[in-house]
Amino acid sequence: MDIYTRLSELGDRATHAALAIGKFDGLHLGHARILERLVEYARRENRPALVFTFDPPPRDILKPDAPTALLCDLEEKCKLIERAGVDALILYPTTREFLNQTAEQFFRETLVDRLKIARLVEGESFSFGRGREGRGEKLRALCRDANVALDVVPSAECENAVVSSSAIRAALREGDVVGAAKRLGRRYRLKGVVGRGDQRGRLLGFPTANLTFPTSLVPRPALYSAIVTLPDGARRRAAVNLGGNPTFGIDAVKIEAHLLDFSGDLYDQPLAIDFCNKIRDIIRFESSDALLRQMRADLEIVRGVPWD
Repeated sequence: MDIYTRLSELGDRATHAALAIGKFDGLHLGHARILERLVEYARRENRPALVFTFDPPPRDILKPDAPTALLCDLEEKCKLIERAGVDALILYPTTREFLNQTAEQFFRETLVDRLKIARLVEGESFSFGRGREGRGEKLRALCRDANVALDVVPSAECENAVVSSSAIRAALREGDVVGAAKRLGRRYRLKGVVGRGDQRGRLLGFPTANLTFPTSLVPRPALYSAIVTLPDGARRRAAVNLGGNPTFGIDAVKIEAHLLDFSGDLYDQPLAIDFCNKIRDIIRFESSDALLRQMRADLEIVRGVPWD
């Protein structure tokens, strides 16, 4: 997949394409359905499958004090889009000037005059342009007048509700990583870099990798089972503690992963955590011995987690 950050880089390689526009945060089941339809049309019509997305997310520009709680980082998003079979990706540098364009201005100047798109494939909730005016009948009229085919893909549903990024964020904030996974079509992944902790886990006989600088939304504090991917691609089952350690009077929220059947130095290396299930809430134990007994029981649950 070719990746572009400037429209001038495209030349004629991605013109006359089938195009999908969106934030595509998390690449959930609804997004996957759009990209599947996009690639299907592109192959059938012998034209490129092109995705237009934004970096940074528009909310980060419009509301810098309340930036987007991402469901995957940019690197992960690009990998998922490529895996869907897309030929080219535009990572457009988002600015206030860009976001202030009217729907008609963006459609005609960028999509028609510059990209010369042949087909637009979008979801039912798609909108664009200043004030989100480019939707519904206005979008259909713009496509009709420019002789651009428009395909509106029905929303995906899960448990009798429309799949959306906001619903996935809500599930994660409740600790429902299983519900999030159902809507994503895969386990929720949290990435970061291993930093140095207080080594209390090591003293207890359960050393942990402390994840710092997480690149996406951190689920609700709890103990979770997970699959951890190491820098070399190896995978390990893990118990992941999100939160403090009230047994020892520690309130600071940390991301601590105890990897089963692993020994080695992971400091300053990247780590990816795929959440499987919530095991229990974070609670205070009356003694370190009681905590250790519970940790051993927790690890038996983790050992039974399937790889996929």
